[in-house]
Order: sequence, then C-alpha cells, then structure tokens
Amino acid sequence: MSALAALVPIGVFALFLLFVWHRLAVAPRWGRRWVPWTLAVLLLALLAAALEGFDVWGGAWSPETMRPVAWTGQAFLATCLYLFLGLVPVAVVSGLVALVRWWHERGREGRRRFNRVAAPLVALLAVGTTGYGAWEASHPSVTRFEVSSPELPAAFDGARVALVTDIHAGAVRSAAFTRGVVDLVNAQRPDLVVIAGDLEDGTAARYGPELAPLRDLRAPLGVFATTGNHEMFRDTANWVRAFEDLGITVLKNESVPLGRGGETITLAGVHDISGDGVFAPDPDAALAGVDPAGFTLYAAHQPRQARDVEGRGVDLQLSGHTHGGQMWPLRYLVPLQQPVVDGLHDVGDVPVLTSRGIGAWGPAIRVAAPPELPVVTLRRG
Repeated sequence: MSALAALVPIGVFALFLLFVWHRLAVAPRWGRRWVPWTLAVLLLALLAAALEGFDVWGGAWSPETMRPVAWTGQAFLATCLYLFLGLVPVAVVSGLVALVRWWHERGREGRRRFNRVAAPLVALLAVGTTGYGAWEASHPSVTRFEVSSPELPAAFDGARVALVTDIHAGAVRSAAFTRGVVDLVNAQRPDLVVIAGDLEDGTAARYGPELAPLRDLRAPLGVFATTGNHEMFRDTANWVRAFEDLGITVLKNESVPLGRGGETITLAGVHDISGDGVFAPDPDAALAGVDPAGFTLYAAHQPRQARDVEGRGVDLQLSGHTHGGQMWPLRYLVPLQQPVVDGLHDVGDVPVLTSRGIGAWGPAIRVAAPPELPVVTLRRG
C-alpha cells in the first residue's frame, strides 16, 4: 500500500477518534478542562501505538522492544469496535432527546445527565469486552471432526490430520505463541499436519524468527503448507523460502502422494486466490494427474476456492481465513465474501473444513470466535 493510499484509512479512523473524543469528553460536559485534553492525548498515543502493529514506524526498534506497544495499540483497535457499537446508539438517543426537548431547560439537563451515565458505561463495557477477548484469544482449543469416504484406502482408516491456520506471527504474536501452537499440535500426535496459510504478518527478515518453532512439528506423513493472503501482501518469495527452511513442504499448485500401509492418498495444495504471477492459484496444475476416483485432500486458504474444484473428485478441502469473524459481531459479515464461516460444510460437491484459526490478525483479541486447532479423523465408509 502506498503512503497516499494509507492516508485514507488513517484519516477515516482519525475522524472516528474525534467522534469518540466528543462523546466521551465533550458531550457529558464534565466541567473540567483537563478531561478533553487528557483524553485527546491518550487517544493520539493509542493511535500511534496501533500504527506500530502495522510496522508504520519501521524497524528502528526490535520486535521484542516494540511488541508491548504494538499489542496495546492493536488491542485499542478492538476496543474501538465496541466503542462504536455503544457510542453510536448513545449519540442517536442523545440527539433524539435534544430534538424532542430542545426548548426546555430540563430537557437539556436530562441530556447532559444521560451522556454522563452512558459515556463511561460504554467505555467500561468496551474495555471489559476487549479484556475478555484477550483471554479468549490466548486459549486455543482442539476441535475434533470425522470425515468418512468410501474412496479412503483401508490403511488410512483412523488417520488424523491437524489443520493449522492463521497464526499471524509478527508485531503482536511472538515466537512464544508459535511454540505454544507447536506443543498443542504435537500433543495430538497427528499423522499429517496441514498449514493452510496466513502464518505471518510482515517481512521474513524481521519476523522469520517468530515462526522458528514450526521446525519442531512432527507427523509421520509430513508437514505441508499453502500460502494465504497475508503471504501475498509482501515478501512472498522470502516467506515461502523461510517456510521450506523450517522443513515444511510448501504446496505451490501441486500435489504429493502420501503412503501408508502400502496404500496411497493424495494431498494437493494451491496458492491463495489473491496471488498473481508465479504465485497465482492454479487448481488445474495442483490436480494434474490426480485420479478423481482416489481419495484427495485439498489445501486452499480460503473456503471459496472450493468453487474452483467442483466435480474434480476432491474429498475434503482444508481452509482457514475467516477467523470465524474473530470479534463478534463481525462473523455476520463473513458470508459477504465466503460461502462458510467455520466448521465442516459442503461448498457445491466439495466438503470444506474451515478453521477459525489458531491466532488472530491485528488485535490478539477474539470475542465469541475462540481460536481452534481442528483435528480430522479420516474414516473409510
């Protein structure tokens, strides 16, 4: 994103902060001059911290030094969502009071009292919700699924696949978080690990060490990955190389046979739909030479990519991307872009398992969309 293009969302957000400042500091008429000034300074400081979560201030400081700043700023963005949901209705009600009773002194006093009660209450609820979301985001759990297919060879009956998506290591999530993910995955003793994109946020040179623990993932059938849209934002080639240096096999529009007990299934994977050039998704190349009558797992970051392989004999697509909305009520916006939000559902004739993801993008906050590690047991039948 160019500097000029970045000014547009920053400008919109600055106007929103002006609205928040007015609703919390001016509308209640606290009668203390220091209140508006103090809140203005606080909001500007939090805005600067939020920008650090997107590496706006560059690499002048190490990730470890800036992580508390980035975490706080990004958490503030989550708080802003709930400030918006609360302060807009407060502003509407306050305006109605002014409209109906503007001519009466008692009406103006009632409006002031309403704002004095509502403004701090909304702020308290917003901060409280964000605090809960921080706790929820730090406690990923294992969700278990079972998929049956007559095409599954008998030797693979009972095989378990761990689906890891959306770690988003970077300015906010550190190597310690990735280490926790690896420990959780290995504790499930999966036969196969599939990482379906969005491992990082940033450049490989700056944040590659945050993914170093992935080197310790263990599975008899291997550890494989596909790219997500965040790998496509910048530094794509370096990230793919970094993943491979960790011993992860990156499926670049290709398939691999997986053998067990003398029988074989296929794992295919494509780049994310946002890629272009050599990183553009090519489902035809990924499934070239794959027998539609055999059992095929298909890794693609976004659930909607299942539409590209309908009628191609894919028995299960493994995806992420949606985060389950990450913070309520955003899950209700996900269907505007994706055919499913989370869970196991059919997209056309393709069964798709969509993970809510184990990390979080931007704020390390999740509300009513807990992080998960899906583990799929394959059954013949």
